[in-house]
Amino acid sequence: MLEKTKAEVIAYLYNNLSSAIVMPCYYFSHDDWKKNKKRIVDDVINQFFLASNSRIIVRSSCLDEDRIELSNAGKYLSVPDVRTSQEMVDAVERVLTSYKADGRQENPKDQILIQPMLEDVAFCGVAFTLDPNTGGNYYVINYDMSGGTDGITSGMGRSNRLFYKYKFLDEGYNPSEGEVFIPKLLDALKELEALFEKENLDVEFAVDSKGQLYIFQVRELVIKTSSVEKNMQTGIVEDICKKVASQQQKKPYLCGHRAIYSVMTDWNPAEMIGITPKPLALSLYKEIITDSVWAYQRDNYGYRNLRSFPLLVSFGGCPYIDVRVSFNSFVPAELDEKISEKLVDYYLDMLEERPEEHDKAEFNIVFSCYTFDLPERIKVLKGYGFSEEEIHKILESLRNVTNNIIDHENGLWRKDYEKIEKLSERYEEIVNSSLSDVEKVYWLLEYCKRYGTLPFAGLARAAFVGVQLLKSMVTCQIISLEDYEAFMNDVDTVSSKMNRDLKELSKDVFLKKYGHLRPGTYDITSPRYDEAPDKYFDWDAMKATGAPDEKNKFRLSMEQMHELRDQVKKNGFNNDILELLDFIKKVIEGREYGKFIFTKSLSKALQIIKEMGGDIGLDAEEMSYLDIHTIYEIYGSASDTNASVKQSIEKGKDAYKKALSLRLPPVIIAPGDVLHFYYPESEANYITSGRAIGEAVEINEVNETDTLEGKILLIQGADPGYDWIFSKRISGFITMYGGANSHMAIRAGELGIPAAVGVGEVVYNECCDALKIEINAAEKKIRVIRTGGEK
Repeated sequence: MLEKTKAEVIAYLYNNLSSAIVMPCYYFSHDDWKKNKKRIVDDVINQFFLASNSRIIVRSSCLDEDRIELSNAGKYLSVPDVRTSQEMVDAVERVLTSYKADGRQENPKDQILIQPMLEDVAFCGVAFTLDPNTGGNYYVINYDMSGGTDGITSGMGRSNRLFYKYKFLDEGYNPSEGEVFIPKLLDALKELEALFEKENLDVEFAVDSKGQLYIFQVRELVIKTSSVEKNMQTGIVEDICKKVASQQQKKPYLCGHRAIYSVMTDWNPAEMIGITPKPLALSLYKEIITDSVWAYQRDNYGYRNLRSFPLLVSFGGCPYIDVRVSFNSFVPAELDEKISEKLVDYYLDMLEERPEEHDKAEFNIVFSCYTFDLPERIKVLKGYGFSEEEIHKILESLRNVTNNIIDHENGLWRKDYEKIEKLSERYEEIVNSSLSDVEKVYWLLEYCKRYGTLPFAGLARAAFVGVQLLKSMVTCQIISLEDYEAFMNDVDTVSSKMNRDLKELSKDVFLKKYGHLRPGTYDITSPRYDEAPDKYFDWDAMKATGAPDEKNKFRLSMEQMHELRDQVKKNGFNNDILELLDFIKKVIEGREYGKFIFTKSLSKALQIIKEMGGDIGLDAEEMSYLDIHTIYEIYGSASDTNASVKQSIEKGKDAYKKALSLRLPPVIIAPGDVLHFYYPESEANYITSGRAIGEAVEINEVNETDTLEGKILLIQGADPGYDWIFSKRISGFITMYGGANSHMAIRAGELGIPAAVGVGEVVYNECCDALKIEINAAEKKIRVIRTGGEK
């Protein structure tokens, strides 16, 4: 049936579809229009114009539309809001003229379709009965709530929602008020699949203010991949549901009565390795950070002992943070068990109530350190059953933890600074040894954990405390937002030094110092700076640029110094004001330095693994499917290296293929969230108070010859390896994932570059479709100035 024209399909649906309304239709061919124009006009008048104030839409039904191999959706004109016979004649001629686009020859069999205009539209959208990107077995519903019938198809809708429903499992989806049409639409999609005997349909629909569902169009969804095997995918989805269900209960030695999972609440896996990382990146991230190192750091810094609790879990190859475990790790160890239990449950309740805060939980939900504004902020607990005594104990425990971290003489961060220096010595010793490749990788990673990621995690914790203290000074009006930005501008990180060195050092010397960096820190397919230097840097242009713009210097007035001194004393901090400001500056710099050092060992390990693959005829792409634990197993056994590597890669390819087909929400609160969910629009973290306008360029589309000056860069998951973009004089950047305290956020603040960090998938994809974008960080807005459709 779908081999017929758009008009013929709609006519068929008008007579056969029972679960939704299809507007009556009248259609005719181009040839018939030429020969019988008056009769056609009279027919339309009799059928549609007899009622007063009637309106029609003249739609295209070209033979080149809705073909199996090419939909040409939206290519040809449709003219809405036609009210008179003359307007109809003009509209038909305009539609027929559009058929000649791109030099197409006139075809007498082309058709024109006429229908009544739908009044009082509440929602409109497009639904797919298969995920068009992966072939996954999902109903994908994208709809616009701003009225009109083309908000989604035109790309101009500004009140969009994106809903996913796994097709073959059902767990009681209960729509919220205003979204009761979703079950009706799901029923209609199932009926359409049965009518056309197709699993891949593209359906345009609308809903009026009374909740009545209308189907406008059905075509075969043109996809580049085959559908995922039903039983296999259903098994994976069921396993994830069972895992989530099994964790919704109290666990020994863990506060909180249930589990929540998120892709960004702690250590930000979505930002660092992506939502569907290759097996090597995922296993590396787990091995050197989230399996145990993270918990040792929290324990060392005075928080609850979570050693042996993995922070990251893999749902079918998609990394999620166990938020209950994370929230436990922010509770001071000295706090008694009863209050700790109550506090973690409060955090979980708040995240369930505000899941959009999952990437800002430590800022907006959790109390993980003492700040100048904490005594005021923590009063919120009074409304959730906490007594004055309990709140006082929480405050005191957080004050003690914070003072131990920031102490000028004996602060824990100082030891971490010293420890990370040892990694450089171990690095040289391992790299220059006669060890085998497997042994080198093993020891590079072991020392990376001991002297790299462990102290880095400590410095990162200290830096978070420092930034929170600085922000609380703004909240308490001790300093201004401009003072805050000036302070961040004064921070001299590795990235700042790299920009200076890029101007001053020779290419060879620069690459010797920074060549180990790569945009994807854990991604073996991402070339290091020294493997593709001309891709990342325009050497001649950088040498030719003048001195950098003068930075605003951070200065405190005498009045501010007195106020800060009084507040330091009042809040019980052990440091004086100069020691406190020195701590904040040094730990922010130290975090970036620690990351710079540990990534050298990690990058070298990846380079050796790549060379190992080359020795047996496997490229970097093939080796990206390796599980790092295979290297550990080879090190501790007498197994055949080549056979073990190849076996691991084949297993990894199969696992990755399955992971790509999955669609999961950013936050999983209950098993049902795995089966049906809205993809939320994240609230971005806006950096600086500046404004930037520029051409939008996605990082994946950048090549060596591109000039990025003045442009706004779009980056999915930003990590330290993307520092090269700051040498390109960009106007600003937007990332899909990332936190307010992430490397890229710190870097943007340091350089005064407007940025929106962690905008989420929906907003990010809208930006990718734009030609020109404005970032207004002060007003916390992203505005599409020119869309891809405006040529």
